[in-house]
Amino acid sequence: MKKFMIEREMPGVGGLGSDDLAGAAAKSCDALRELAPRVQWQYSYVAGDKTFCVYLAEDASDVRKHSEISGFPADTVNEITGMIDPTTADA
Repeated sequence: MKKFMIEREMPGVGGLGSDDLAGAAAKSCDALRELAPRVQWQYSYVAGDKTFCVYLAEDASDVRKHSEISGFPADTVNEITGMIDPTTADA
């Protein structure tokens, strides 16, 4: 499976409480069950009015299908082709 970063523009998401975030996660998981095993959600970061989500999927169309089913936007979908961090400089 390939790894994808999904950027979602979601005004107000940074101000949501834990109950609202739990509801959003449950809605996403419902959509994932429909698409299993083609799509897997790894984690998401909430920052301001956006979420940045990491998914595993066969291709970007599967990620976009999750967006369609869940009702959450997928404004940008990019395949993650590598990763760097401070230890990369030591390689």
